[in-house]
Amino acid sequence: MSIWFKEVTLEEVNALRRNTLLEHLDIRFVEIGENELRATMPVDRRTVQPMGLLHGGASAALAESLGSVAATLCVNTDKHYCVGLEINANHIRPVRQGTVTGVARPIHIGKTTQVWEIKIYDRRDKLVCISRITLAVKNR
Repeated sequence: MSIWFKEVTLEEVNALRRNTLLEHLDIRFVEIGENELRATMPVDRRTVQPMGLLHGGASAALAESLGSVAATLCVNTDKHYCVGLEINANHIRPVRQGTVTGVARPIHIGKTTQVWEIKIYDRRDKLVCISRITLAVKNR
């Protein structure tokens, strides 16, 4: 059974990128599963730190984007919206090039809060970063 409030397409979810940080970093949603959301981000001049490694802030931006959008897909957006309360990220492995893929899965979907775990993998499916975000579900 799907966790999403209503059925949406990747095209609709990717439309949320327009004129945002997601568009600037080229974060693209690539899969909506029964209980997970996936997105990719390139490791390039926009997302690396001076040593040429994937910037931890870029990983956190991917994680927060995935968690926030996933949380939003779980609520009636005519009545509610979701905002981040806290995020943490543990950076496990460096990445110098290619694309990373983030996978968001819920830990808790409640009436007033949601908690999501986001794992980010490199192109060899090695864990790069693990993150957790807590979101508030607010009334419009």
